[in-house]
Amino acid sequence: MQKGIHPENYRLVAFKDMSNEEVFITKSTADTKETLEVDGVEYPLVKLEISRTSHPFYTGKAKFLDTAGRIDKFKNKYKKFSKPAAKKEEE
Repeated sequence: MQKGIHPENYRLVAFKDMSNEEVFITKSTADTKETLEVDGVEYPLVKLEISRTSHPFYTGKAKFLDTAGRIDKFKNKYKKFSKPAAKKEEE
């Protein structure tokens, strides 16, 4: 392995799944300004929209998540590329 390319600032960080409030702690270099107290110890906090505890692939449950209106944003963005509906000729 090459030397000097890997980060040195690993520390314990709390990751919180906002869809089901699940928290897990692991080592990370992620920057964050928020903190969370878990079992009397304060950890830097990283908020997640989805994790292994809420992802349909791992849970086997389908769940509709559209918190940011992603479908509407997609439709509006690509509306200009849609073909206009063909007008029927009136007889």
